[in-house]
Amino acid sequence: MKKIAWIGTGVMGKPMALHLCNADYSVAVYNRTFEKAKALEPKAVAHQNIKDCIKNADLIMSIVGYPSDVKEVYSEIFKYAKKNAILVDLTTSSPTLAKDLYEEAKKHHLSMLDAPVTGGDLGAINQTLSIMVGGDEEVFQQVLPIFQVLGKTITYMGKAGSGQHAKLANQIAIAGTILGVAEAISYAKAQGLNLASMLDVIDGGSASSWQAKVNGRKMLIKDYKPGFFIKHFMKDLKLAAEEQHVNHPILEKTISIYQKLIDQGLEDQGTQAIIEYYFNQ
Repeated sequence: MKKIAWIGTGVMGKPMALHLCNADYSVAVYNRTFEKAKALEPKAVAHQNIKDCIKNADLIMSIVGYPSDVKEVYSEIFKYAKKNAILVDLTTSSPTLAKDLYEEAKKHHLSMLDAPVTGGDLGAINQTLSIMVGGDEEVFQQVLPIFQVLGKTITYMGKAGSGQHAKLANQIAIAGTILGVAEAISYAKAQGLNLASMLDVIDGGSASSWQAKVNGRKMLIKDYKPGFFIKHFMKDLKLAAEEQHVNHPILEKTISIYQKLIDQGLEDQGTQAIIEYYFNQ
């Protein structure tokens, strides 16, 4: 699979596509904003439409924003992908949609994997992403060398849709963690503690987490530059809420807090901006 078509060259997609270029794969790229795809040249070849981008590809990979974007992209891919190509959607999307795309791909003599990632922009840049994959295991094995260029922890989760379910479980865990970090900072501030020292304590003990080490520090200096947009995290949390079959109070509380931030116009800030909810109460 030396010829790869890559769709989506945003915060995550751009560095991921470039890693494949640097690994000597032939990569064609498409983004609905052509200038974002063009920025990857000369390492990749940018195209102005999906048809031209994918027509010669053995492997087609996508990482876009929302389930509606996934539907739109794959309606084009199914028209123009060559027979026996492998399709991999890295977007965090609906498990139900992932299953539907898997079945539709089979009708077109194509193979389909759902393979959402976690690790944020730093994980994409540093090739340390975790990738959870749903679909046929034999297809997963074929794509595994590609995944290993992009990430550090690659896990086959099971049948179609399983990758998406694993990612949504991951997002629920992040929701609880980032909420806990923000509340810890809010509590410490109210008690007059040195917040940087308090985070040093957390980082060195059993409460340590990536959210505390990275986003906690950003909260202290009000650095809300998005490694992961609030609007995209909210999309993930709502997808999880739609799929849930038991009570999830942390998930529901986190959704309500982020909705308040979106109502304030902060949807394009990073998820660490949740601290604004606590600082402005």
